[in-house]
Amino acid sequence: MIPSHDAPFNGIYAATLCPLDADGRHLDEAALARHLEDVAAVDGIVGLLINGHAGENVALSREEKRRVVEIAGSVCGDRSIIVAGINSEDSYEAQTHADDAQRAGADAILLFPPYSWALSTDLETVVAHHRIVNENARLPMMLYQAGVNTGAMAYTPEMLTALVSLPEVVAIKEGSWETGAYEANRRLAKDVAPHVAVMASGDEHLFPCFAIGTEGSLVSLAAVVPELIVALYRAVLCGELREAQRLHAHVYPLAKAIYGTAPGSHANARLKACLHLLGKFPQPSMRPPIPRLSAAETRRLEEALSFALAADTERSDS
Repeated sequence: MIPSHDAPFNGIYAATLCPLDADGRHLDEAALARHLEDVAAVDGIVGLLINGHAGENVALSREEKRRVVEIAGSVCGDRSIIVAGINSEDSYEAQTHADDAQRAGADAILLFPPYSWALSTDLETVVAHHRIVNENARLPMMLYQAGVNTGAMAYTPEMLTALVSLPEVVAIKEGSWETGAYEANRRLAKDVAPHVAVMASGDEHLFPCFAIGTEGSLVSLAAVVPELIVALYRAVLCGELREAQRLHAHVYPLAKAIYGTAPGSHANARLKACLHLLGKFPQPSMRPPIPRLSAAETRRLEEALSFALAADTERSDS
């Protein structure tokens, strides 16, 4: 549900995960509902990004994606902004997914650039894709600014200028994963479309990007340690530099263990392993071909997760 106050899209969104059965073949709907409920109940989480990269969008069928939106709407649609990720190489196929999301109860969509754009694309193609996908649903739309190492998936200034000028665009999930690019893109967007929220979303760089300026974040760490991410965001907003530095010190090792460790394609498996370690997911299963993590890597994640969770204990003891 989109709130009625000014700047309704600002705040922290958890990019949620999608629990599967032991074989990774079917959705675990009961575990998914519990996961969404748990995260949405955290004070300071204004919404959920479902069917995003963390939600294994490209590995799910059209029916599974629709079902995830339905479950999110039934569990927390009355108090959370439900943002559905849309990711397809085909504009018309992506349009059907946006239409599904709208009918299933999504409040907004986040449109990812097709992976084929990593090789090359152009302004006309990029703008046409965004217009076609949302032509029927007409939902508030969030953009995804891809990382600086993703080739042409990372929009140029010319492309970003055109996209933030589209009437349905309300926010950018800024995932450049590089603070200089983040600041440049933020400044551009605010000059062209001041109403568009620019949200820092590189898990390893949340603190410096928050400090540069942000309207929030759509980030997977908020699905694992939501209280910690909300606390970091609030500390920066309140100008509490020492507290923000302290919290960042607890966030960073976990972010590096998940996203800064090769291969990057196993990041979702690491997120699921964390939720399994926390007792939130019955299984840490991924859909093949992504395997389960080794025991050694799981132990490293457990150490980083324990250190992240110690942030609250450290504060209460100080």
